[in-house]
Amino acid sequence: MTATSELSARSIEDLQADLRNGKVTAVGLAERAIENYAAHGETLNIYKTWDPESLRAQAEVADAAFAADMDFGPMQGLPISIKDLYGVSGYPTFAGTPSQMPPKYEREGPVVRSLRQGLATVTGKTHTVEFAFGGVGSNPHWGTPRNPWDADRHRAPGGSSSGAGVSLWAGTAVAALGSDTAGSVRVPASVTGTVGIKTSSHRWSTDGIVPLSPSLDTAGVLTRSAADAAIVFAVIDPLVDEHPLAFLDRLRDLETADIHVGVCDWFFDDADPSVAQAVRDTIAELEKAGMTAVNLDLPTVAASHEIFKRGGLAAPEFTAFINSEMADRKATLDPNVAARFERMEAILASDYLIRKQELEVLAAETTDLLAAVDVVLTPTVAITPPDLEDAKPGDPYLKANMAMLRNTAPMNLLRLCGVSLPAALDDAGMPVGLQIIAPYGEDERAIAVACAFERTLGTARERLGTPPLCSN
Repeated sequence: MTATSELSARSIEDLQADLRNGKVTAVGLAERAIENYAAHGETLNIYKTWDPESLRAQAEVADAAFAADMDFGPMQGLPISIKDLYGVSGYPTFAGTPSQMPPKYEREGPVVRSLRQGLATVTGKTHTVEFAFGGVGSNPHWGTPRNPWDADRHRAPGGSSSGAGVSLWAGTAVAALGSDTAGSVRVPASVTGTVGIKTSSHRWSTDGIVPLSPSLDTAGVLTRSAADAAIVFAVIDPLVDEHPLAFLDRLRDLETADIHVGVCDWFFDDADPSVAQAVRDTIAELEKAGMTAVNLDLPTVAASHEIFKRGGLAAPEFTAFINSEMADRKATLDPNVAARFERMEAILASDYLIRKQELEVLAAETTDLLAAVDVVLTPTVAITPPDLEDAKPGDPYLKANMAMLRNTAPMNLLRLCGVSLPAALDDAGMPVGLQIIAPYGEDERAIAVACAFERTLGTARERLGTPPLCSN
C-alpha cells in the first residue's frame, strides 16, 4: 500500500486500532502525511499554512501518551486539516484575505479544542474563499485549490472550504474541519467525492471561527467515509455522551431497509441531466436494497431560495461585519465579493428583519412537512464543478456560484441539518453528492442514514475509485 493510500483509504477505526496495538505510530502517520504533501500538496494548492515541524512535534506528544498508556480518544495521533477560518494556537489565520487577521481570530474555540485535547495532530490550515463568501472555491489572493478529479482542467474544488476535501484525497489528513453558511462543507464534499456533515444551527459553537453570517454559520467536518464522519462528529459534539466508537456501533443498528425517504422534484429541476440521473439511479439502487421512497412537495424550499437570491441573511450580516470590523480590508476584497458589495449595502434593515420573520415561519412549516419521512434525498450540488475559466469574475462567476449553492443554501435558511454522501461520477467524470436532509436537531439521524447507505453503496473509494491527480 502506498503512502497516499494509507491515509486516504484506511478508516479511522482501523488506524486508531493500529496505533494502540503498535502497528503504526503517530510519528509514522505524520511522516506519511508529509510525504504525501510533497507529492501532491503544492500541485493541488491545498494549504495556506503547512507546518511539518509542528505536525511532527504534535505526533511525538501523541506517541508519548500511547507509551504511557494514556488514551485521549479515537483521534489521538491522527492528522487533521483545519480550514483557515478557524483559530488554531500556533498558526496564523488569514481567512482567505491578503494579510493576517488580528490575534483574536487565532484563538481556539470549542470545536478545535475538542480535537486537540484528544491529541489529534494538525497538519495545517487549508485554503478558503475570502471570508468564506462563495461556493465555487476560488481565491484570487492565494490561488484556488485544484479539484483532483480532473487531470486536464482546473475545476472548482467547491467553496468555501476549498482545500478541505482535497486534503483528504491527497493523503495529508483523515478528517478536515470546515464551516457551512450556505453549503460550504457539503459543496466541497460533493464535488471532491468526500463526506460532509452540515450540523444543526448552533449545535456546535462557532466561537473561534471568523464569522460570515452569525444567523447561519455552522461548523462541520469532511471525511473519507460516513463511518469516519460519525466518529469525528461524536468526538466534537457536546450532546454525545458515549464513546465515539460506541456511538458508531449504535448508529449501525439502522439498516437501509428501515429508512423512509422523501424525494422533492425542486432539487432536480435545474440540475445537470447527468447529475440528476446519477442521484435518481442511486435512489433506485437504495430502493432495491429495501429503502422506501415517496414524492414529497416542499414549497418552503422554493420560497427560501427566493430569499437567498435576494441576499438572504448572509449578505446584510456579512456587510455589517466588513463595515464595522474589517473596513480596512474592504479595498482588497476579492472582485467576486466586491462586485456585490454595493448591492448588499443597499439592503434595508427593515428588509433584513422581514426576511428573518419570513424564514422563521418557513422553517416551522418545513419541520411539519418533514414529519412524513425520515429524511429527504437530493443532489447536493446541481451542476458538475465548473472549469475556473468558465467562472471568471462577473456574470460567469455569479451564475456558477448561484448554481453551486442552489441545493444547499435552503438548508441553512430553514435550520435543517444533513450529510453529503458520494453517490456516483457524472458524465464529466466528476463526483456527484447525495444530500441527506434531516430536521433541525436530528443530526444523529442524518449520520445514521448516511452510514446505512454507505454500507449498501460502498465507501467513496469503493464506489468512485480514486481521483486521477491522487492515484499514486
